[in-house]
This record gives sequence, C-alpha cells and structure tokens, in this order.
Amino acid sequence: MNRENPLVLGIESSCDETGIGIVRGTTLLSNTIASSMDEHARYGGVVPEVAARAHLEAMGPSIEAAMTEAGVTFEELDAIAVTSGPGLSGALMVGVGAAKALALSTGKPFYAVNHLVGHVGADILDTRGEPFDYPTIALLVSGGHTSLLLVRDLVGDVELLGETIDDAAGEAFDKVARILGLPYPGGPQIDRAAEGGNPAAIRFPRGLSLPKDMAAHRYDFSFSGLKTAVARWVERAEDAGEEVPIADVAASFREAVVDVLVTKAINACKDLGVPRLLLGGGVVANARLREVAAERAAAAGVALRIPPFSLCTDNGAMIAALAAQLIMAGKEPSSLGVAADSTLPVTEIQVAELTTGS
Repeated sequence: MNRENPLVLGIESSCDETGIGIVRGTTLLSNTIASSMDEHARYGGVVPEVAARAHLEAMGPSIEAAMTEAGVTFEELDAIAVTSGPGLSGALMVGVGAAKALALSTGKPFYAVNHLVGHVGADILDTRGEPFDYPTIALLVSGGHTSLLLVRDLVGDVELLGETIDDAAGEAFDKVARILGLPYPGGPQIDRAAEGGNPAAIRFPRGLSLPKDMAAHRYDFSFSGLKTAVARWVERAEDAGEEVPIADVAASFREAVVDVLVTKAINACKDLGVPRLLLGGGVVANARLREVAAERAAAAGVALRIPPFSLCTDNGAMIAALAAQLIMAGKEPSSLGVAADSTLPVTEIQVAELTTGS
C-alpha cells in the first residue's frame, strides 16, 4: 500500500445522500453524490427506511460513476474507506456492507471512520493552497448534528466541546419551514424567504445563552425552544386575524440560529486561544451564517475556513480524505468485523476493532 500518497475510495451513507469520493492523498479526483431528498420531501423529512433502500439502489451506479470520473481501476486503489457512524443505522449498514464487500473482493485494506471528523477532513481537499493548521475549532452544522469540536490532530486528538441537547440546527430549519408552510428541506427555503425580511423584527430566544446556562452549557446548543417560540408567535398572529409576515419571521428565526452558532464558536476560539475556525455541514450553505461568521471572525482576529459547498454536505470525498490522512500517519486498517454505530462518539476517529454496533 502506498502510504505517502494513497489512492482511496470513500463511501458515505449516514443519512439521505449516497456519496462516493476518490482522493489521492490530498487531491480530489471524484465526488459523486446521489441524493434521495426528493423522495423524503413527500414526508416532510428523512424517513430512515426510505433512505436505506435508496442507498441500496444508488450504491452500485454511484461507485461506477466515481471510478469513471476519477479514471482509476479497483486494482489501483490503496484502500476502501466508509462512514461507520454516527448516522441512521439502516443507512450506515448499507455503506458499511458495500465497503466490506469491495475490500474483500479487491483485497484492499478497509478503514471505518467517523462521519463528523470526516467533515473536518473535507477542508484538506480545498484548492486554495493554504495549509490546514492545528489546533482548530470546528463548528459542524447539519440536519442531524450540531457540534463544536477542538481538533488538535485530525487523526489522533479530537475533543467534543459541545453539541445540541435537542434539535440540530438543520432540524429546526425544517420544522420552522413547516410552520410557515414552506416545503422541505427547510434550510434553503428559510434562506429564500428571509430575503427582504427584517432580522430584528422579532426577538426570538437564543437557546442556552443566558448567564445561568453558561456554566454547564457554554458550548452546547438548543433549538427546540426557539422552534416552539416561532410556532407560538405564528399562532398568536393567526388567532388575531393578522397576516403572518413570513419574510420577517424567517429572517428573525435565521438570525437567532446564526447568532447562537457563531457566538459559541467564537467564544470557544477566544476561551481556548485558538485563532482558527472551520465551518462544515450542509447548513453552512446558509448565506447569513457565512456572512456573520466572516464578520465576527475578522473582528476577533480568527482565521475562518469554509470548504467548498460541494464538500460541506455529506460526501464520500471527505471520508476518503480522512482515511488517506490515517494511512499517511501510519494507522493500521480496521477489522472487517466492525459494525455500523449510529451513536459513534466524535472522539473515535477510526473504528479499528470489532464492535457490536447500535
């Protein structure tokens, strides 16, 4: 196996996107994504059974497409990598099963890695030519996860500083979109609806940001109360026979979410003396989040990194990139006995030995 510049195929299937990526060291060769979002839109959210079946149908064609785009053969690969968790159990099992089958059939080493740490690894594939420096604070925001990490070493030392204690930010966007009568997925719908709205029109609560919360939850997030506050505000307006100002509600809700996310991330940078912040996850597509993060990071003297949007959403390239880093660091392959683990902790960067799964 080439440990200096390994050619790795990565499989990501933790939620509703079948991602196949191929990288050579830190160079991206292919990033193929098959999304089942349209199928879930009928239900207003991701249905685990539907997601798993969609992965089964998309896995083979997606692997073939990625190999063709990268212009490589299975014989040339140095390793097969896969997300083993966290995520939806059934969806994860499809990806893990496919990766094991490829590893067995090709005789290539198998690396089972952490989905959340993969989002950090995506930045390694950026084409700006700027080195990835340690330590860094990483804010990961998606439909299923909202986490704040301290990354001292991508392949050896990742600490969870805080995470959501209820709804993830992406879930809150979906639920508030439903309250406002907007279609799924809620993130881009709220973003569009907020255009022309006044973000200061309604002062929605900022969860876990009061002084009484800061001792135990300084870096944790909570969006359930915010979602409920929006629902109650809309109900009161409708009960009074008033027309709901959707643009103002959307803009004010978005501002509350962004304010909490960026404030806690910048606080972590200041508290821990880390002058670097990385954003990752699908919610990073939100225009206001990027704008506020850039403004506050600059004011705090913090260097901000945001991977290209195609590498922010769930994708196989980030999984391949993380595995390539593990290989270059001399880490041994995972056992083929490892299982999908829907609650895999972020501190477990690579699942190396036999696990029982969850």
